[in-house]
Amino acid sequence: MRAVLEGRDVLAVMPTGSGKSLDQVDDLLRRGIEAAALHSMASAEARRAALDAARAGALRLLYVAPERFASPSFGRLLEALPVARFIVDEAHCVSEWGHDFRPDYRRLRGAAASCRRADGQAGRPPLAALTATATPEVRDDIVHLLGLSEPEVIVAGFDRPNIHPAVRPVSGEAEKQRVLPSLVGDRRALVYTATRARAETAAAVLQAAGLEAGAYHGGMPEAARTRVQDRFASGALRVVCATNAFGMGIDRPDIEAVVHADLPGSIEAYYQEIGRAGRDGRPATATLLWTYADVKTREFLIDHAREDEGRRPRADIDREELDRRKALEHAKLRRMMAYAETAACLRMTILRYFGDPAAGEPCGACGTCDRREAIGEAERLMVRKILSGLARTPRPYGRRKIVAMLAGDTEELPVELTRLSTTGLLRHCEPRLIGQWIESACAAGLIATSADRYRTLTLTSLGRAVMAGRVEEVRMLVPAAARRTGARTRRRTRRSRR
Repeated sequence: MRAVLEGRDVLAVMPTGSGKSLDQVDDLLRRGIEAAALHSMASAEARRAALDAARAGALRLLYVAPERFASPSFGRLLEALPVARFIVDEAHCVSEWGHDFRPDYRRLRGAAASCRRADGQAGRPPLAALTATATPEVRDDIVHLLGLSEPEVIVAGFDRPNIHPAVRPVSGEAEKQRVLPSLVGDRRALVYTATRARAETAAAVLQAAGLEAGAYHGGMPEAARTRVQDRFASGALRVVCATNAFGMGIDRPDIEAVVHADLPGSIEAYYQEIGRAGRDGRPATATLLWTYADVKTREFLIDHAREDEGRRPRADIDREELDRRKALEHAKLRRMMAYAETAACLRMTILRYFGDPAAGEPCGACGTCDRREAIGEAERLMVRKILSGLARTPRPYGRRKIVAMLAGDTEELPVELTRLSTTGLLRHCEPRLIGQWIESACAAGLIATSADRYRTLTLTSLGRAVMAGRVEEVRMLVPAAARRTGARTRRRTRRSRR
């Protein structure tokens, strides 16, 4: 706020709920602060009244949807309007690496430049860009694309210590519907889904369980959406099941649970949505229900029309540009999948993703840390085989090549990896399961990953001690697939004995 008041350009990256945004228009008016909004859902009469008030200098704040800057008539208004500060909320939308890239945001640099400064000085008004979700690459994009001049860059810590993140693997839709009521319980909650139909299904499941829940998505009539939003904001409705269209401007501090019934499209979207929980500082949970089937749904939404938002490919974007943007969306989805599958501490994974310097040791208060356990003899033997294979490589390699070597898939391996005594040592295992064990060993501090883009693997001193049998007590996350394999093996053993 000091930097804004001093008239400096500002980029502020702060967690959801930390006070970046001012109250919405209705609340401002109740407080006696003259404000108005220009957006597509406002009536023509309301838009005319807002423009007239702006021209007359009667407004302190004017909220404008980015698509309004495409209007030539609005552009002419800007040239005559004295503007004290030009503020861009949800600024990550300007970057194609942001989780909700919107081309309309690219107009904002020119729009700010066309405004007349309220203090009479030359140039555009001071500009502030605000977002809760921006990786270092997105932050650089925001500064460049909005043309921020020597900005004060404020990156607050991304950790929300009162939110307990967890990933719960499920077999499919039937299991999701079975566990959803227990995850919500009697708490105030948001349930996010990938599509409109699934939002309605989730609401019906909760209603059938005796919980008061409503659906919210872009396909509903405006009056119905407004009714659900107002009931939730007032506290009359405890649970909303929604696509990502719901949540902007929701100012309930007491949301106790956020459940993602489907895989989000990016870590940024996931972080922003779980950040709507626990704004009052009290404990809250954020649970992701994870199944590989959801990946196909997300891939369809990327490659086809965006069902959750009703978007269609723009006519002015050529095929090459469209394909490039789809590739970016798929890359962000792969990052989200990696989070869902990780054996590492979930909180630290998020903090490292956003480049938070506070990322360090496992937090001890997330779903992964909760499930760490002392492994048994069979699991320890599996881990020692992996560590032995890694120890015998003549130089560091990435995970993909180590997995292929252990699985005996030598077709594309360097010659030096095809001749090791450990090549094919785990040929009876699925390569994906070997990769999960390696991930778990990394999270347990047995294997270190290089910080460069090659992400090569090396043994730590603890890993060497475990490999040699000098350390027997190892606490780590056992991959779910390994548990299922172990259970099947035990059943076969019992049948054989009988």
